[in-house]
Amino acid sequence: MSSFFPEWAVLPWSAWECWWLAPCALALDLMLGDPALPWPHPVCLVGKCLSRLEGPARRFGGAGPRAPLRLRLAGAMALLLLCAGTGAAVWLLVSLPAAGGLFALYLAWAGLAMGSLVRIGGEVAHAVEAAPLPEARTALARLVSRDVSALERPMLRKTLADTLSENFTDAFLAPWFWLLVAGPVGLWVYKAVSTGDSMWGYLNARWRWLGWAPAHADDVLAFVPARLSVLALRLADALARLTHLRRMWRGSWPGLCVVARQAKGMPSPNSGWSMAACAWLCGGRMAGPSVYFGELVVKPWLGPPERDAAPWDAGRIRALLLLEQWGTVCGGLALWLACLGMRLLF
Repeated sequence: MSSFFPEWAVLPWSAWECWWLAPCALALDLMLGDPALPWPHPVCLVGKCLSRLEGPARRFGGAGPRAPLRLRLAGAMALLLLCAGTGAAVWLLVSLPAAGGLFALYLAWAGLAMGSLVRIGGEVAHAVEAAPLPEARTALARLVSRDVSALERPMLRKTLADTLSENFTDAFLAPWFWLLVAGPVGLWVYKAVSTGDSMWGYLNARWRWLGWAPAHADDVLAFVPARLSVLALRLADALARLTHLRRMWRGSWPGLCVVARQAKGMPSPNSGWSMAACAWLCGGRMAGPSVYFGELVVKPWLGPPERDAAPWDAGRIRALLLLEQWGTVCGGLALWLACLGMRLLF
């Protein structure tokens, strides 16, 4: 293993120990995304393991007045098993004497998803503009969990903007943060929690209790990255202005206090931070009331007031994708340099 900070290493291949792994993984993600490979993506394997744990967890939960408490406990136990198994498997692979470095690079690359988010977001944006309305709705349904069956094109664009901005944290900043701090092991423990939240973490009758532990664990692990996402997007905007590069997003920055106040009004403690920042920088509104699994979820509006906001159109969606790419590069490298700087100082 190429070791740069061996005395600080807690988990293998973290930024404290190996300086080159994270930027190489980021470059591969942005250039290649998730290419078709002969083996399944690790996230699919994690999801299959979680699906196998659902049956035993529900049997343990049972029925009756104590079922909610027992289902919470079962969900926590299932999540603990999933994280322990995922972390142990990754640790074993990246610790192999000869192939450990290759496994570490692949798993770091596979854990980042900004390249795929940009590619799929662009494909969905094209479908929303050019495809028949039923096909546009089907394309958007690949990315979102809310009901899009009755949405017209303006709301399809706005919903696409919502999910792209929210996933800046989930697809990039949170996995990147844990890759730097704890290497591929920490990254994939976070991905196990995130997968649990995406599969079980819904506030409906089926998942409310069983998904309680994954949802709250994801809130905890994404708490710091969600707030760092605002700084990454702000840094990208500031550097674009400073260097006079082409800046497609036409919004303005209202100040960190405004973004924080809007983000704190969202039901989730983390989702609103990158959404509010993107909404202001792109000059369009996000969030608002939405239907999930047949239930209306009331959310506050994020971004500028209605009188100052521009409608989401194809150009504004492209600007949002470019902003997120800039945020990934600028924010990601800044956080990486901060980790290296902290090691040199302390």
